[in-house]
Amino acid sequence: MKHKKGGDAGGESNGDGGSQKGGGEVPLSIQLDIAEHPGGGGGLGTGGGGSASFFEPWREQTPGSGSGHGSSSGRGGGREPPEKRLTLFALRLAVLEKAASGLGKLDFVWATVVLLGGFASSLDITDFWCVTVILVGEGARVFSRSRELEWQHHATQTSTAGGALRSSSRFFRHIVRALADPAAAVGGGGAADDDARARAALFQRQIVAFMKQRAWHAPDVSLLPYTGWVFVSRKIGRLLSWLQLLSALACVALSIMRLWKHDFGGGGGNMRPALLLFYTLALAEASLFLLEKAYWTWKVSVCKLLHQVSAECELGAYGLVSLTRFFYDAYSRCLAGSIFDGIKMDLVSFAEELILSNFLDEQLIGVRILQRFATSERSAGDTLRKVGTTPRSMERLVEMLNWKRPDEEEVRRCAAEVVSKLAGKRQNALRVSGITGAIESIMSLLYTGGSNNARAPVSRTPGGHAPEASPSPAGHGGYDHLPFNLLGLLILKKLARDHDNCGKIGNARGLLAKIISFTQAPPPLLRNPHASESQILAVKRALQLVKLLVSTTGGTGLALRKDVAEDVFTVSNLRDILRYGQLHRELQQLAADVLTGLALDESGKRAIVATGGVVRQLISIFVGAEERELGGEAGEALAMLALESEDGCAAILKRADVLDQLVAALQEDGDARRLNAARLLRSLCAYSGEKHGERLRAAAKALPAALSATMAEREDKVLEVSVGLTAEICRFIDGDRFAAELRAAGVAEERAYVEQLAGVLRRYRYPEIRVPRMRRFVVQQVIWLAKCSRGDVYVELFREVGMQRLLESVADTTSELECYHVFSGSVGISKHRENFAGIVDSALELIAGSGGGGARAEE
Repeated sequence: MKHKKGGDAGGESNGDGGSQKGGGEVPLSIQLDIAEHPGGGGGLGTGGGGSASFFEPWREQTPGSGSGHGSSSGRGGGREPPEKRLTLFALRLAVLEKAASGLGKLDFVWATVVLLGGFASSLDITDFWCVTVILVGEGARVFSRSRELEWQHHATQTSTAGGALRSSSRFFRHIVRALADPAAAVGGGGAADDDARARAALFQRQIVAFMKQRAWHAPDVSLLPYTGWVFVSRKIGRLLSWLQLLSALACVALSIMRLWKHDFGGGGGNMRPALLLFYTLALAEASLFLLEKAYWTWKVSVCKLLHQVSAECELGAYGLVSLTRFFYDAYSRCLAGSIFDGIKMDLVSFAEELILSNFLDEQLIGVRILQRFATSERSAGDTLRKVGTTPRSMERLVEMLNWKRPDEEEVRRCAAEVVSKLAGKRQNALRVSGITGAIESIMSLLYTGGSNNARAPVSRTPGGHAPEASPSPAGHGGYDHLPFNLLGLLILKKLARDHDNCGKIGNARGLLAKIISFTQAPPPLLRNPHASESQILAVKRALQLVKLLVSTTGGTGLALRKDVAEDVFTVSNLRDILRYGQLHRELQQLAADVLTGLALDESGKRAIVATGGVVRQLISIFVGAEERELGGEAGEALAMLALESEDGCAAILKRADVLDQLVAALQEDGDARRLNAARLLRSLCAYSGEKHGERLRAAAKALPAALSATMAEREDKVLEVSVGLTAEICRFIDGDRFAAELRAAGVAEERAYVEQLAGVLRRYRYPEIRVPRMRRFVVQQVIWLAKCSRGDVYVELFREVGMQRLLESVADTTSELECYHVFSGSVGISKHRENFAGIVDSALELIAGSGGGGARAEE
């Protein structure tokens, strides 16, 4: 079974498309490219670089460096994150603000204590009123400024104090309302297309709507009765902002005028230097304030700093809202504590704080930031590493998967995308599944609101990401479930790459049945060339997930295969895909893969045989498939079904021309098709029972092809299956017929064939993981040759080529590896009926004795 490597939906290579054959080798055993999951969980589907199969063991890897995240700082290959420009901007503004505030306080104290307190009676009338006006303006500016800064500081403090309320500053609320214009939200208008504008407007209206729901946000209320809109808080805020600017300009004008004239009246002593210092301090403080305002206006309005950072962070249409909030939080921290507190902030930590909030608007901003960063190739590694090592953030993201209110749809979708990215890294996948109730939360994404067939079409985004669901109107009780179904299946598929997670998925009540229900693909859907891509994708991901589950190793895999086989819809759903899925070859391949995994156990074989039409469909695909890969998958499923199953062989032999088709396939070009035919033919010869013995004598037509492949000196699996097929076909002929077939295959002398068998044993002095049955098949062929009607001739040839010595070496190196038909990881399944050591002893006795004595092949 050849498997796909890569990813899905969500764009990432997740195994939804593309195939890759490991190492360029041709699979000779029933080939299941089991993924080499670090640390072990078995599964098919996202196969690693090598070729692993149920017919050969594979060693589980320990977690290595490849399972971690990128270690680059700055989410961009070592460069500083873009938001660092905002924190530096906040730092510089805070320096100017604190410097201006310090000078203002000193100037205020100097005027009240020294000038008005000590020289009040000596001051000239002009200086008295100038000092008074400056102090009143300074007081008004400090008061209005402090109110604004307190709001900003409160917005930050409440978000970090044990998950308490996080409120927004007045200015932030004003910015959000201003951004409700779609043209402004996408960068000033004109450059963005209509779709971007619409999405921007939708997101901004969401934010504003959420804010208006919060009681402490009602900003546009009248502060005085009977004044209407004149004294609403928004108008007062604008008035205070202009008051700051006007008071600073007045302070500068008065200070410059008095310093220029320098006529400080007739006061003597220290009054002149006191006034000089006062006006100088006032001028410096007001100038710093105006410099701060000018710097702010230049960076924000002229240089479009927020737009630039939003573009670099790839935050999309909602970037301005998120970055404005981020900037004011950083600025507030710089003002409230050390000026360096804000520079330590980054958008990922900021988003993690927001998702822990109790308010939906803040959760929406936070989870959107994480979603954008987690799906960005440049920033995904650092983002996922940071979120993955923060238990509270992961728990909140998993909790969000359970949110089902229509107004929480966007938050839930973004959280699901982030969790799907986290599950793509093994360490994070273990952390996700380790959260209490995580599997149940993920299972909630599979809710369909009724029948799976009712899923509405949803188009995928150009980048292959999971479809974005448009938020439903608040008055509606539901929304489109299919995007969430896709994300849920994607998360489970990634989690299933780990062995322990497969067990958790199987133990979750009702989850396995829910997954299997998504494999249902009605004939109208499969036959429709214009079928919804999202519906086909849901079936595909469900099949990939089931494929991973049925290929799990050990006892967990045994239990999962039993549970999957016992679901009455599993095999019938797979049959419909095989029968009607000609337009979707990849679905047919996945269906055949699942059948191969199920056929590993007796319960699965019974379910397949008992479901009418499955075996016939597999044979039809194998015999007539134009795509060789699909034919190979079907052939592997049939070979596994026939392995040690008389009922399976009987179901295959119901087709009258199946043996002729298999013999013909051995003569065709293309190793894959020939090898699949050889595997299936060998299983039929070995396990069909005496009931079909006479009919299987026709399999002798395949002997020349098998002998030719054996003599071609090819290595590994090709040679293994050729020798094995020869040994089984020889049960239906005698020695004379075998000699004739050798000549028909171009082998002039029997000695050449014996030397070839001896050469194989010399090459494989020890059991080989890649071909664990090689030596067993050779020894079985040696026994038949020694016991056939020309046994005396072959025994003599064996002695001449040193076969006895080689068999003694094999007897000293036999292993449990050579005692099983198939393997689940490093655990053997389906043990051979005959012990390999006993077979070797029998061969030694025949060669050491008097020969074959002309015994018939049937013995």
